[in-house]
Amino acid sequence: MPSIDPARVHALVVGIETYEAGDAWRLPGPARDAVRFRRLLRDAGVPESQVRLHLAPLPPYDPHVPYGPADHATLRRVLVRELSPAQGDMLWVWWGGHGVLDRAGRLRLFCADAGVADKVGIDLDSALARYAGDAVPGLSEQMWIVDACETFEEDLAFQEALPADALPVGRPNHAHRQTVLRAAGRGRAAANDPVRATGLFSDVLLGLLADRAAVLPAPPDPEELFPAVRARIAALREEGRTLQHPEIRLQGPDRTETLPPAVPPALPRSLTALQRAVEALLAYPLMHDPDERQTVVAALNPRVTAVLRRHSKARTDVVSILGGLARRSPEALWDLFDAVVSVDDDPKLKAELAAALAVLAPSPARRLDHR
Repeated sequence: MPSIDPARVHALVVGIETYEAGDAWRLPGPARDAVRFRRLLRDAGVPESQVRLHLAPLPPYDPHVPYGPADHATLRRVLVRELSPAQGDMLWVWWGGHGVLDRAGRLRLFCADAGVADKVGIDLDSALARYAGDAVPGLSEQMWIVDACETFEEDLAFQEALPADALPVGRPNHAHRQTVLRAAGRGRAAANDPVRATGLFSDVLLGLLADRAAVLPAPPDPEELFPAVRARIAALREEGRTLQHPEIRLQGPDRTETLPPAVPPALPRSLTALQRAVEALLAYPLMHDPDERQTVVAALNPRVTAVLRRHSKARTDVVSILGGLARRSPEALWDLFDAVVSVDDDPKLKAELAAALAVLAPSPARRLDHR
């Protein structure tokens, strides 16, 4: 990547810690991470007027760094009306906050005015499509960084469906190169450290970008950067601090490809213990029916099930459920036990499932909030 004139760089930097949905959605970290990223761009010479910082911070917040609001109308206006016609060569987008995969598999990034009954947000996929077409005449080089959960909407049991709100999209013109780095991976949560007030992925990436500050504001080589991100997140998984698997997508005139995440680590218990638990669960007829299986999972804590990667095949789904819960906590496995036996309390099946789970249950993992 050749050097880029900082005066030709634009950025949208978003960090949302508070939501209209209330205290249950409080998320200490994204606003502070956003300010750290803004500082990297400013130190690289990007003019302050071209770094659009939009926050919804929890107190305390440094009043010396001005910012705009992070509500839906404001962020949509910035993306559609302000940034789209910008004259420049490079676009950086940084977004930290809550997210979810909708029923169509599109990533929705919630805005600060998302409430329980109206979960407004930005459709990331439509934003990427807009910025890859003739609606955006400039900004040919783009780096999008998203630290948000990609858990499935249906697993969160929302009472109200997500509103449709795609951005207007022009015609593809193959004039833009996009690098899109997403923290969680499909169906997974992005871990947040509430004590240090930072996202685990954001903290890793900010450190790596600081090490490559001499390159900024041009983007680092993604095929050099991503393995470093992946290795550090893998180390955090081994420590039991997260289950996420970052993904990176490269799209341009001559290339469209998603670099694969690291191979998931082995389960913390022996295969024999997992096999026994899988067979004990599959002995229940209800576990072979997708609807009944979902009923059981829906009875669990959604903060736990949010990290599960689900499958249509019964055995694969059961393996994923047990592996995900085992990594989370022994209590989660016994919540599963309670949910299953509440539907089918056959004494023999119940006794074998209890014995199998007693062998599989690992030590409690460190608890973190999720985005």
